[in-house]
Amino acid sequence: MVVCSVVVRRLLAAAPAAPRHVFTGLRWVTSTPVKFTDRKYTDKHEWVQVEGKIGTIGITHYAQDALGDVVYAQLPDPGQEFSQMDECGALESVKAASELYCPVSGKIVSKNTEVEDTPGLINKSCYEKGQLLLTAHS
Repeated sequence: MVVCSVVVRRLLAAAPAAPRHVFTGLRWVTSTPVKFTDRKYTDKHEWVQVEGKIGTIGITHYAQDALGDVVYAQLPDPGQEFSQMDECGALESVKAASELYCPVSGKIVSKNTEVEDTPGLINKSCYEKGQLLLTAHS
């Protein structure tokens, strides 16, 4: 360590115009903020996020990407009841049509009518503005 310090001092003295900062072994560590959620996912690419006795349902980014531009969304009316993995709606895109499965048992409290009017919201924001249903659990 002493020898190394002596060598560095001599190099700096020989080149007075050189920068006086010596960086050795410098590493930069960066991180990206991640929003952790308690969403649960099905193997058919639906998700549910439960808060208390209310569950919010939607499809995953992977599912909306595989479907392509969603052009039609058929969602169940409030009051209907479904068991886990019952078919509860349909989505159609320029590429394909797909059934929507209810990831949890419960009663539909409300549906996102904005998605029915503008199905492209699913592609733009499948976890926020493109959420599909709210369900009540017992």
